[in-house]
Amino acid sequence: MRWKNMSWLLWPFIALWRLVTTILEMTGRFVALVLGLVFMLVGALVSLTIVGAIVGIPLFIVGFMLVLRGIF
Repeated sequence: MRWKNMSWLLWPFIALWRLVTTILEMTGRFVALVLGLVFMLVGALVSLTIVGAIVGIPLFIVGFMLVLRGIF
């Protein structure tokens, strides 16, 4: 919705809605970054054994993709 096309009575509600959505979007990005880093760390630690590499490498890749999603 454009600012020009709205009623001046609805402006506070629209501004509050945009603030809440911005905060939730930033929180989601932060959670994605933290989870991605944790998955990368766990994936690297599990990959130290040959048997654990079967699980660790995909876990590291998923963590890396989460970090990329959190950044961009």
